[in-house]
Amino acid sequence: MNDTIIKLSRNTDRAPISATSTQSVAFSHYNNISAQLPIDSKTGTLVAADITAQAKQCLDNIKAIVESTEHLMDDVIKINVFLKDIADMTAVDTVYRTFFSDYLPTRNVVMVAELPMSGALVQMDALLSNGEGTHPQAPCEL
Repeated sequence: MNDTIIKLSRNTDRAPISATSTQSVAFSHYNNISAQLPIDSKTGTLVAADITAQAKQCLDNIKAIVESTEHLMDDVIKINVFLKDIADMTAVDTVYRTFFSDYLPTRNVVMVAELPMSGALVQMDALLSNGEGTHPQAPCEL
């Protein structure tokens, strides 16, 4: 067995860069995408205090990171959604389906008391498959 562990950490300026973590770390067949707050990478500020805009920004940030690794959103296999108010789930679902139109990755949704930025209503992280050609044999109906 090889005792060398290879990890690849990456950041892109197309999504907010954190001082405490990298945006993505690839290991083996997976790429872990750090949690994304609804921050506009150009301004460094939180987008509007609207759940639809915030959910879209979180997913835009994830998409920018995914594409910076030369993958597509179809390679996302899991999303974790952290919501301040579970009643916002319907609005999040509407935005979510615009990013995943061919299939839906697995997902966890957790209601939290606080998020790490004042005014944030949602935060999301993702797990990406690095395995090429690993699409399911037949996607389930949406």
